[in-house]
Amino acid sequence: MTVSHILGYPRIGAQRELKKATEAYWKGECSREALEKTGRELRLRHWQAQQSAGLDLVSVGDFAFYDQVLNVSVLLGAVPERFNAAQEVAAGDVDLDTAFRMARGRAPSGEPAPACEMTKYFDTNYHYLVPELHEGQRFTLASNRLFEEVDEALSAGFTPKVTLTGPLTWLWLGKSKTGELDRLSLLDSVLDVYSEVLARLATQGVEWVQLDEPALVQDLPLAWHQAYERAYHRLQSAPLKLLVASYFGGLGDNLSLATRLPVAGLHIDAVRAPQQVDNVIDRLGPHQVLSIGFIDGRNIWRADLAALRERLLPLKVRLGKRLWLAPSCSLLHVPVDLTQETELDESLVSWLAFARQKLDEVVTLARLIDNRATDLDEQRLKAATQALDARRESGRIHQPAVSTRVAAVTPGDSQRRSVYAERAVAQRRALNLPLFPTTTIGSFPQTHDIRAARRAFKAGELSQTDYETRMRAEIAYAVERQEALGLDVPVHGEAERNDMVEYFGEQLDGFAFTRFGWVQSYGSRCVKPPVIFGDVTRPAAMTVRWSQYAQTLTDKPMKGMLTGPVTILQWSFVRDDQSRDTTCRQIALALRDEVLDLEQAGIPIIQIDEPALREGLPLRQNEWQSYLDWAVECFRLSAAGVSDATQIHTHMCYSEFNDIIGAIAALDADVITIETSRSDMELLDAFQDFAYPNEIGPGVYDIHTPNIPDVGWMVDLMEKALEKIPAERLWVNPDCGLKTRGWAEVEPALANMVEAAKQLRQRYA
Repeated sequence: MTVSHILGYPRIGAQRELKKATEAYWKGECSREALEKTGRELRLRHWQAQQSAGLDLVSVGDFAFYDQVLNVSVLLGAVPERFNAAQEVAAGDVDLDTAFRMARGRAPSGEPAPACEMTKYFDTNYHYLVPELHEGQRFTLASNRLFEEVDEALSAGFTPKVTLTGPLTWLWLGKSKTGELDRLSLLDSVLDVYSEVLARLATQGVEWVQLDEPALVQDLPLAWHQAYERAYHRLQSAPLKLLVASYFGGLGDNLSLATRLPVAGLHIDAVRAPQQVDNVIDRLGPHQVLSIGFIDGRNIWRADLAALRERLLPLKVRLGKRLWLAPSCSLLHVPVDLTQETELDESLVSWLAFARQKLDEVVTLARLIDNRATDLDEQRLKAATQALDARRESGRIHQPAVSTRVAAVTPGDSQRRSVYAERAVAQRRALNLPLFPTTTIGSFPQTHDIRAARRAFKAGELSQTDYETRMRAEIAYAVERQEALGLDVPVHGEAERNDMVEYFGEQLDGFAFTRFGWVQSYGSRCVKPPVIFGDVTRPAAMTVRWSQYAQTLTDKPMKGMLTGPVTILQWSFVRDDQSRDTTCRQIALALRDEVLDLEQAGIPIIQIDEPALREGLPLRQNEWQSYLDWAVECFRLSAAGVSDATQIHTHMCYSEFNDIIGAIAALDADVITIETSRSDMELLDAFQDFAYPNEIGPGVYDIHTPNIPDVGWMVDLMEKALEKIPAERLWVNPDCGLKTRGWAEVEPALANMVEAAKQLRQRYA
């Protein structure tokens, strides 16, 4: 029979139980025992869902209280010295609070310390904690959590397949904090611990271990090719079976390497790279299992079971019992269960599949190609075909006027009227800002009262008039606090916005919204991506009246806040029936109308956030330019209609810029704000080396930790920035929005930031 399995399951819970329990623990509102109990209950529930669906193996090891890469760092004892955990590492039992301090700088116990760097996991919107590496580092087995979870699964009667980030990918994701480092010099010590882990799992009765190696779909240097061969030849002695999992793309020129590895099985992504399937089979060893991911683990559209059955039948003939079926990647990237969406349009629901439904799709496909389909499987096959036919024929998807407008776009539409040097003169004259101007990235704390008002409004318990009155009061408070703090460029605080993408999607045609479609972004942070199902248009202005009202409350230049076209695209579940660049141009044109309306309303500064620009970059370098061409064009298309005196900002966070700095410059934003607090200003190297000509705000306040930065620390960071960027082109700002923080943290942090700017002005005026 064809084995059915998954690479991982969402851990947050259908009702975000993990988020709520974790945050309650951080606040001291629940005990460690209660948090651990929630974790056990969620794991058991998710294993039961997999078994009930009919999967042959359940995924163990994919659970994390914060991040799966952090789990491996803890497992290896890779805990930086500043967390004072040497005794815990030596004892082989790193405490959960130590992991939380690594992730967010503080926990209910232990001394606060600067958190580890966080960045995007390959080309997803999921953020992982970057392993910190240094010369001569030695690793040791330092956590028992994985083994305890295996015991849980076995005791409950499940057949586990352990999921673990592979050793080479863990090193690939790591970064040296002590200058240049050959990460591969640490491989032998890493493999010592992996060998010990595998041996111990074998004693527990584990037969299969999945080692995730998505680094295999990227461009690997020759030394890394050789390291893969060396590592897996060493691990082949483990007394169990290894499944190496690649995903997020095709193996490409790593295909021969991957198929030569001495492992029992290989997983490939047949959604992102369907063309690789036959080539992999041609090179696969005669006894190796091939797990094929034909079900999309990154998007929520229902699978075409009939078409996939026809594609799989000849593969089944070739591989026989060596064929395994799975989603393309972990289901971490999709919401948990579609059955909760009782308020979503029924026809749209029929087009979708969340994580729980994807389990059924995998199992049904396996049964269909094995000629052991049940009546339920046949019903699912028929329902999928009918739903897909209805979607193709639906009149809700295409609007001819949108296609006509996109076709009419010319190169001149994405060009500002003057070059930056000329615009800068006009903007300085119009804005009259001091040296080292201070601002924030846009959002202020989303308090309990704000969220309660939004819930009441959506539930019909608060009228439109009363809701807007409440939001205006919150905006007035945010502006008042910024005035008192002395910020040079205030924002309205975004009290009326639920999410930086969802808010815009709710006001654009072509979008739909779930109620429970939550996906983990990082730690306890969950987002609810919109669903782009049709052509995108803007029926009316979306932000103008809120920014216009805020501008009446201050004489300082108010900054209008928009989410950029690429980020709206990347952070949505995007339709799969047309190219992504076409959809992005539609969004860009809608935003262009909003930008022009903001300018007309007297808003002199407009920020168009693009934190997902780097995230959308293809994993293979030979595919970069095509993506960057249309991504940059879409940003410029949204921004280029304004006058020289209107200042365009953009914001990017938790991304590496060195390799795309030319594209960043091509955006031609007047000011770019970036994250540099956790990375100690190292991101500015790219801007210095490139001689980036426009203005930059290197974030000096890490908003992802409750720790309040002191003035001296921020001044020191800016001094580092001044070694690379002239003072007249530097802004002072946090590294991201403040919606997840509380006012008790925000006010002293921003007061320190303003004081840091004052001290800098005194030094460099």
